[in-house]
Amino acid sequence: MIQLKNITLRRGTKIVLDDASVTLQPGEKIGLVGRNGAGKSSLFALLTDRLQSDKGEIEIPRQWAVGEVAQNMPETEMPATDFVLEGDTRLMAARKALEEAEAAEDGHAMAEAHGLLMDAGAFDARPRAQALLMGLGFRGDQVDAPVNSFSGGWRMRLQLARALMCPADLMLLDEPTNHLDLDALVWLEAWLQRYDGTLIVISHDREFLDAITKVTLHLDEAKLHRYGGNYTAFEAMRAERMVLQQAAYEKQQDRMAHLQKFIDRFKAKASKAKQAQSRVKALERMEKLAPVLTASDFSFEFREPVSLPNPMLMFDEVACGYDTDEGEKIIVRGIDRSVLAGQRIGILGANGQGKSTVVKTVARMQRAMGGKITEGKGLSIGYFAQQEMDVLRPDEGPLMHMIRLAKEVSPQAREQELRDFLGQFRFVGDMVNQAVGSLSGGEKARLVLAMLVWQRPNLLLLDEPTNHLDLQTREALSMALNEFEGTVMLVSHDRALLREVCDEFWLVTGGKVGPFDGDLDDYQKWLLEQSREMAKLAKEAARTAAATSAAVAAPAPAPMPEPAAPQIFKREDRKASGQARARLAEQTKPLRKEMEQIDARLKQLADERLAIENELASGSATPARIADLGKRLKAIHDELEAAEMRWLELSAEIDAIQAAA
Repeated sequence: MIQLKNITLRRGTKIVLDDASVTLQPGEKIGLVGRNGAGKSSLFALLTDRLQSDKGEIEIPRQWAVGEVAQNMPETEMPATDFVLEGDTRLMAARKALEEAEAAEDGHAMAEAHGLLMDAGAFDARPRAQALLMGLGFRGDQVDAPVNSFSGGWRMRLQLARALMCPADLMLLDEPTNHLDLDALVWLEAWLQRYDGTLIVISHDREFLDAITKVTLHLDEAKLHRYGGNYTAFEAMRAERMVLQQAAYEKQQDRMAHLQKFIDRFKAKASKAKQAQSRVKALERMEKLAPVLTASDFSFEFREPVSLPNPMLMFDEVACGYDTDEGEKIIVRGIDRSVLAGQRIGILGANGQGKSTVVKTVARMQRAMGGKITEGKGLSIGYFAQQEMDVLRPDEGPLMHMIRLAKEVSPQAREQELRDFLGQFRFVGDMVNQAVGSLSGGEKARLVLAMLVWQRPNLLLLDEPTNHLDLQTREALSMALNEFEGTVMLVSHDRALLREVCDEFWLVTGGKVGPFDGDLDDYQKWLLEQSREMAKLAKEAARTAAATSAAVAAPAPAPMPEPAAPQIFKREDRKASGQARARLAEQTKPLRKEMEQIDARLKQLADERLAIENELASGSATPARIADLGKRLKAIHDELEAAEMRWLELSAEIDAIQAAA
């Protein structure tokens, strides 16, 4: 178990933890919650020895392996799969032991190293790593691409995959959903639900916490409070606790007032002096209860739009994309839809399908590559970019942003008026002049929200607005959007926000945009069904790998590669889909046959290896025999590796045929 005993931690002049204690049991899945800046990440640093407490003790079983997502951005030309494999510390240690044994030509050490490799699941490690990558949204043709070829958000996904690859007894995840789309988030939920170690996760995603955690650890006012339940249960229990705490505080205040009244009345009266002095001592000994203090609630509202054109937008065969050195790159084409006043549209689709590209085109950040977009008279667009710095200037402060915005969209306002307005979004004092580049992600997001409110838009385009917002600010945004009188187009992986705000959904998939006839639960079910179908080949790989190693202690979770985002299926669509699958099966038949032959050879090699391992385990082999067996194990290992590589090549060819269909 993990025990924190009377921990005190200071960061500069701020006390992050003050005599905090808590006990966490093995195998528990814990949500660590608290407002931004409360010290949640500092607690993670304590658990991993990056920080030392000023007082108290932390007890974690010495033999436990700890896994977490590294926050630094990787810079390497290493293939993505190899980068993820390095997260498996046991596998890396076993490989190093084998290399040293081979260099020394030590048969005994080779045999021991092969035993370590078997225990580490070496023979199915590569398929497991690639299953993680595909589950987190990487395509089959990306799993061996260089790490440096990916953007920052994708590299953070690589770091997440690397952490999940670690055979950890304790997993620490700090905002793991920030760089994921809805498809990958659903996959991660399923993976973590199967994880059997101890998990502590920091997240501001209510539905994610509810799906994963059974214990909630609340960091508030430098104290740790443990609640048995997920986030929704925690809210209810905390509300009840606060009511009881407030009642106890008020009762004590009445008691203290009564004592003080007696003291004031009789302290100068000789006959009552002894009793009065007794009351003074009682008052001094009384443990003072604190009043219920909560972080000030944050709320805001969008101003009433000046006008509400209807329709607001009309798309006529619009193509969206971007310019490259080679020319135009079209991602989505043939958009033929209208956006009406008052609509609440959620935009769904797998990562890379073009959701943000469509939003940027509507926001006039990118030109349309074809067709025509007709804007309603008086259209005023408020755009929240997924990367806040797309609309912010890093060397300017919030006040300068507002001064410039006031000049552009309305009559110039007085500086004090702008300061008061920023105060509503928690920018007070010197913060209004602090360079935006030095602000936290949540503070930048609040500044973008403030700028949107000031513009009085009638169409809000929001691209992942909750990435850096805490739960209180997310709830404030949800309430403000529900009261907003204009139109909302929202891209988000926050299912609670999508449920609360959107009443219809558009689907971006296969280069097209169309309606999705269903709710988020329908979309999530479809994703899981599609994942199972698309993961058939990966499951076959996992079964083959499992057959090659009868002693694998913990099989990898069933892989769930990135599903193609769903389309609206009608009966004729299903018939055509069945015919297409039949044609694909015929095209890939020779490749599958070769894969079956490889499967058979893998089984033979696995049986031979198992026989050798049993002979070594019996202890009856002579030293010369042990050395020969060690060398044969290496030959088997090399042949297995080559066969598995060919199997993966065939799988990639099948993927390419399916993608081209």
